[in-house]
Amino acid sequence: MGRRSALAVAGIALAGLISPALVSPAAAAPQAPAAVGAQPAVAAPAPITWTACGTTSYPTLQCGKVSVPLDYNNPGGQKITLAVSRIPHTAATSQGALLVNPGGPGGSGLTLAGFVASNLPPAVAAQYDVIGFDPRGVGNSEPALNCLPGYFDPVRPDSVPKTQADMEANLKRVKSFAAACGAKYGSLLKYIDTISAVKDLDSIRLALGEKTINYFGYSYGTYLGAVYAKLFPKNVRRMVLDSVVDPTGVWYENNLDQDYAFNARHEAFAAWVAKYDATYHLGTTQDAVLKQWYATRAALKAKPAGGKVGPSEFEDTYIPGGYFNGYWPYLADALAAYVNQKDEQALVDVYDAFAAIDEGGENGYSVYASVQCRDAHWPKKWSTWVSDNWRVHKKAPFMTWNNAWYNAPCAFWPVKSLSPIDVSNSKVESVLIFQATDDAATPYPGAEVVRRKIKNSRLVVEAEGGNHGITLSGNTCLDQYLADYLATGARPDGPGLVDATCAALPDPEPLAPTAEAGTTAKSAAKAGRGTLHEYVSARPIE
Repeated sequence: MGRRSALAVAGIALAGLISPALVSPAAAAPQAPAAVGAQPAVAAPAPITWTACGTTSYPTLQCGKVSVPLDYNNPGGQKITLAVSRIPHTAATSQGALLVNPGGPGGSGLTLAGFVASNLPPAVAAQYDVIGFDPRGVGNSEPALNCLPGYFDPVRPDSVPKTQADMEANLKRVKSFAAACGAKYGSLLKYIDTISAVKDLDSIRLALGEKTINYFGYSYGTYLGAVYAKLFPKNVRRMVLDSVVDPTGVWYENNLDQDYAFNARHEAFAAWVAKYDATYHLGTTQDAVLKQWYATRAALKAKPAGGKVGPSEFEDTYIPGGYFNGYWPYLADALAAYVNQKDEQALVDVYDAFAAIDEGGENGYSVYASVQCRDAHWPKKWSTWVSDNWRVHKKAPFMTWNNAWYNAPCAFWPVKSLSPIDVSNSKVESVLIFQATDDAATPYPGAEVVRRKIKNSRLVVEAEGGNHGITLSGNTCLDQYLADYLATGARPDGPGLVDATCAALPDPEPLAPTAEAGTTAKSAAKAGRGTLHEYVSARPIE
């Protein structure tokens, strides 16, 4: 959740549609999506027509569409289209559909179906139809939002508004984004929200012909899942929530909490760099490395690297290190090359690998802003934002103001906000939660909040882990709990809030030396190979 979460970007490009249609069985006649309060009856969508759309990585992937109401209170009105995907079950007996979501809001999930099916134990994956989807407004769903193309083009104003000119430049920028969204999508924005997306989940269930679904969500996908469990508890068979959003902080407070947590992860990165000073020559202490990082930030304000990486882009580049420590060697290489060799291209390369936002990212951000701004109330007085963010910045300077500007369009959003859903006392039968103690994007306390609020939940903790999205990324202890749950429904049951604990994987080591300075930075996107972060660093389906 929040920021340009590595879990909010989409998967690996698919080939064109190449084979005859595969039609799903006729839908059962299950319950139509229910509203919060009274709502007109909604007819079940037509069964999905599946066509092969496989990739080299996921050759059995299939794609389809589901038509749903734009406004579930007016089910006979305008329709929109959701893009869905499937890896079909191959076992003789199926455990039904497993819907998967990578987070965001704004993340495309079409190829996440392939990733999950490929990384679960084959005997477990074979028992499920693994279903990916693009939420409303995202990717291949129609319409897809892109409020203001080029909004993140470099070089942006300095995120830390130490001068009135910096403040005004940033305010002008975020106001322009909110105004562009209102002008372009005024009739859509009040329907781009979590509650509508939850009802879409149930429409997908209906189109699949399933009486219940299994669900597996990362990051914002945990909030989507928790709200689904509250509104449609009888329709949930099993549910996995990995890296959990605190539902009591949606969304302003959660973003302030992120700032402290990301600052702590940036300090952990600096301590790791100091440990390998013989490689990086940036200082032998955490403070020394941080001093080099902030000095570089100041230098980039005076002269952006390659005319492209100013202080805001520099922050954007290093924020992914808070999501996944596998990126640390690439980020350290780039910083060392710039500081020690005056190699500006190294910073440009690592910016291009981690931070540059293409059209798919513009779509994801447009949906991110639309959902977060609509979901919950935000301060409308800019003076409140200024006071709160300077207060947090004093203790957590790494990304506080960068994060503030990322969310600031919500102060000027053209659509009235809703109230968040209280997920307490859900009657869902079975939920399994995974959480790292040092997760920056969704700080650990949120997992305990959800563990308390959903009585039939269990919590598995990765002790001293700092990554975000921790299952199916190499930790065999976590993955065994996940596999056992999906296979049989078995969950650990401890005496307190934490039902089981797994040790974190060790931090990475520096990369082997290369012949050409900057080479490692150019290959930075490969850092997540074999993990969830390989999936999220790729591009959307075309």
